[in-house]
Amino acid sequence: MSAVIQVRDLSRRFGSFDAVKAVSFEVRQGEIFGFLGANGAGKSTTIRMLCGLLAPSGGQALVAGHDVGRDPESVRMSVGYMSQRFSLYPDLTSMENLDFFGGAYRIPRSERLRRARTLLEEVGLARHEHALVSSLPGGMRQRLALAAALLHRPAIVFLDEPTAGVDPGARRRFWRIIRGLAEAGTTVFVTTHYMDEAEYCGRVGLMVDGRLVALDVPSALKRRFVPGRLVLVRGSALDLPAVRAAPGVWEAHAFGAGLHVRGEPGVMTDDALRRVLEASGARQVTVEDHAPTLEDVFLAVARQSGDDA
Repeated sequence: MSAVIQVRDLSRRFGSFDAVKAVSFEVRQGEIFGFLGANGAGKSTTIRMLCGLLAPSGGQALVAGHDVGRDPESVRMSVGYMSQRFSLYPDLTSMENLDFFGGAYRIPRSERLRRARTLLEEVGLARHEHALVSSLPGGMRQRLALAAALLHRPAIVFLDEPTAGVDPGARRRFWRIIRGLAEAGTTVFVTTHYMDEAEYCGRVGLMVDGRLVALDVPSALKRRFVPGRLVLVRGSALDLPAVRAAPGVWEAHAFGAGLHVRGEPGVMTDDALRRVLEASGARQVTVEDHAPTLEDVFLAVARQSGDDA
């Protein structure tokens, strides 16, 4: 697949603060590309530049063949954008909102109304065509905002924290829609705080303090940042320093009521961990293998970045 987003040394400065620092990457057609990072890491600033809403301070980005610095208007007309902040009008109905946004994209009215009804059906809101947006729950509002972003049939859609604040059922439905878009050839660039959602992405980029510190498929990120054997230890009176001193243990951290422990395969054994913990006073100790997640990756990257600072 060809690259529809090409970013080279893209930077953005606000006064003396560097929000985005020489970021480079490409996104392919039909890809679900995830962008992860803590608040203030530079994710939203990057998206706003790629959507033609914010001028770069340096570097270059081509989106759908248009230069974001030189031709932001063409970029804006070529992409769909769903911002973190809900941007529809609460005192208008679902259809009135889509009619308004379709007009902004200069879609003929008969055509935009036809597209709007089709999209309302696709996002499960056909029965709410005449409902005021203010009366819709959060999950429905998010789906309506997605429909507005897709009304002009963009080849690329940017979704900035699209499921923030909605219930798990609404999140699952939203991601079914996203996967359907990608299967139809739409490129989806998405930021999320939910690490389980990031598992749905074809590739994931990790932003820390304005820098893109890692980019790969989720499985490769796990191998790189969470190597070795990872286990979940449960029990009462668990002694974290004792675990960290056990044979073969590389690191151990609190994880809910238990411990996440990572170490050298074949050396860090279940029996060794149990013996160390029981000798320190722990009881009812259980040890089970735990497949690494992108949350483990994110925490490892954050710790590594903190150590490098």
